[in-house]
Amino acid sequence: MAAETAKKIESHEIQLASRPTGVPTTENFKHVTVELPPLADGEFLVKNEWMSVDPYMRGRMKEGESYVPPFEIDQPLEGGCVGKVVESRHECFSAGDYVLGNSGWREYWISSGKNVHKVDPNVAPIQSYLGVLGMTGFTAWVGLKRIANLQPGNTVFVSAASGAVGSVVCQIAKAYQCRVIGSAGSEEKLLWLREKANVDEVIHYKQTNDLSAALADLAPNGIDVYFDNVGGEHLEAAIDHMNDFGCCVECGMISTYNATEPPTAPRNLFKIIAKRIRMQGFIVRDHHADHDEFLRDMSAWIRSGKIHWEETVTEGLQHAPEAFIGLFKGSNLGKSLVRIG
Repeated sequence: MAAETAKKIESHEIQLASRPTGVPTTENFKHVTVELPPLADGEFLVKNEWMSVDPYMRGRMKEGESYVPPFEIDQPLEGGCVGKVVESRHECFSAGDYVLGNSGWREYWISSGKNVHKVDPNVAPIQSYLGVLGMTGFTAWVGLKRIANLQPGNTVFVSAASGAVGSVVCQIAKAYQCRVIGSAGSEEKLLWLREKANVDEVIHYKQTNDLSAALADLAPNGIDVYFDNVGGEHLEAAIDHMNDFGCCVECGMISTYNATEPPTAPRNLFKIIAKRIRMQGFIVRDHHADHDEFLRDMSAWIRSGKIHWEETVTEGLQHAPEAFIGLFKGSNLGKSLVRIG
């Protein structure tokens, strides 16, 4: 064992080369090879097989105070990943175990076990722990059940409805027998929402001159819940047609992440007073105590055929920056993943 653990491992990783201004470009990233130290007692080595790219990562590329520290220049980025333990000097993790961690954007990583969880590769495709069974699905579940207090019969409007979180939100709402209106930006995505997610109504926002008017046509009796992944004009339209005591669940505002000037919308925030609208942002990590209940619910919905999902897979760690940039172009249907192996 001593001779084996003395070996140093070469690992490829993606580092942040510079902080983006506006939409990120490939020049903001660099692909480097680093040498990992030998394992110490109480550590194990993981070889990543899958990693996630998510819009929230754009916020960590900026300097400034937030709920998590910004990424550092000339250091690897972070994010959800699933990999296989290939060597261990840890009593609780063995070679062959599959684990879920936050050390994406790299080929290999060493861990002491903190914030790393074993996953069962026989329950579902292993990458599902980055999507519907992972933070993506948990975010959708928390937003509807804990923030919106979703009730059967509610009318729910979802922006970026064909994206990783939005597509799960739509289907959880349908499982609660809600009426669901989804907004997306291509015919392919709208077709998936109708045929796979069973969404009741869809809006092609790129072909809509007046988003508020389009929502009014589809929700003549108003909406009770808006699940916001976009912000801007979508949030403004939702406020226009929110029923009294409705809830705006603020999960993300991707329309503003690359903005170099303050957004022009929403311009109607005064309506939240008369309508007694509740607007609440949330961070899914605050709801760790609910994770087991989420897994029970989601597993049951998957078994009953109520939840379907799509993956947009990019092959190769070296192409992870392109996969990330594609999020802001609307290139992905469902969860955007990078297969590292």
